[in-house]
Amino acid sequence: MALALPQLPTVQRLLAAEASARRQAWEAYDADALEQEISKYKAALSDVLDELQRLGAGVDDDDVGEAADAEGQEGIEGVDWRYGSVDELDAREWQVPPHCIPIHANVTTYDWSQLIAATQFDVIMMDPPWQLATANPTRGVALGYSQLTDQHIAQLPIPRLQRNGLLFVWVINAKYQFCLDLFDHWGYELVDEVVWVKMTVNRRLAKSHGFYLQHAKEVCLVARKGQDPPGMQGGVGSDVIYSERRGQSQKPEEIYQLIEKLVPNGKYLEIFGRKNNLRDFWVTVGNEVTGQGAPREDQRAIDGGLRIPNAVYGRAG
Repeated sequence: MALALPQLPTVQRLLAAEASARRQAWEAYDADALEQEISKYKAALSDVLDELQRLGAGVDDDDVGEAADAEGQEGIEGVDWRYGSVDELDAREWQVPPHCIPIHANVTTYDWSQLIAATQFDVIMMDPPWQLATANPTRGVALGYSQLTDQHIAQLPIPRLQRNGLLFVWVINAKYQFCLDLFDHWGYELVDEVVWVKMTVNRRLAKSHGFYLQHAKEVCLVARKGQDPPGMQGGVGSDVIYSERRGQSQKPEEIYQLIEKLVPNGKYLEIFGRKNNLRDFWVTVGNEVTGQGAPREDQRAIDGGLRIPNAVYGRAG
């Protein structure tokens, strides 16, 4: 039986609208208008559910909960996603924080010299799209870094961005030793690590596939170069974070809170960031910080079937 969409004008309008037009409309909304739009979506989805139930195709709430809590949804180590609910939408996450500095650029082609000349950072955090020899990169395809190799990550000018300070790097098991070697190469020493224990909405372990064991955590290695950053406050937080999974490749808000307590009023930089990583008082560099795809010059090359100019390509390291 077909869904009687003519009886559901709100749903029909939403389905008919172009994605680009909807996005432009959303970005023009203030917080109150955005809340109203979200309410319309919730009401429309409720209408759809009522219609499905009328047609005898209703979904049991318990089945939805079990599906959303199923183990192994992530599939590949380092890829973080789960089924969500419209009830979880937060209008604040749709807005660009007013005091953040997003830099929309491909990190492999970005001219870092101006940023290096402008300031030195107390804390740098990055979540590289690690390339695996036997699988897709952990999130490289989505970010446009599908050919990024270990050597290309090693070529990032991290030592020039930070004379003294802390470096936080999210790492997967297969790249743990490489990351330790990378610290040596860049002139850093390993000083600590943070473990994120990933939880479901029902506070169960959010397990994903692993070669030997199922994985329910991610590790962020902490390294130091030179001296501790000015004003650093040691012992202010735990090295274990219990937090729900959020958007794709989105790290928990607690890691930012921990860094900001550890180095209050510091200069913070995140590399390989996305729109859902933007945060007040952070500089975020990445080719998806706008949430609208790659930088213009990259997209023109992709649309033309060409490689991104000056981007790095090659075999996985």
